[in-house]
Amino acid sequence: MGYPVSYYCPHCGAVVELERDGYLADKSVTPYPLEGWEYADPDESFEDAEGVHFVCGESEASGVTWTDDVSDADDVENPMLDSPCGRQFYLSFVKYEDGREVEAVPESDYVTIGGQGPATTRGPSGPRGPGGR
Repeated sequence: MGYPVSYYCPHCGAVVELERDGYLADKSVTPYPLEGWEYADPDESFEDAEGVHFVCGESEASGVTWTDDVSDADDVENPMLDSPCGRQFYLSFVKYEDGREVEAVPESDYVTIGGQGPATTRGPSGPRGPGGR
């Protein structure tokens, strides 16, 4: 037997109700996927998945209801954003390996900063110390 459980988009606060089994334990709702978690779309069988991938306001799946409510929680990224915003977010369930709960780690983002970097490892020059050294 399923129960409606409410979540809100971390970007805009749009509230969605998801009909799901009570044995599933929620870990988090985040604007990014957790590293090592596999997500199902709300119209797929997500009971065997490790979470659900939402696109804010865009699922017509049975068991999913986008309410007209908007959460005023402090952790909504941009409460002034149009709601629903159409951005992705992720519901992650608690996951165990070898009898221990797996810690959540955000997916890694790699960035290149400032091109090639300095031509030398020598630091900036500053005023000389006592005796001109």
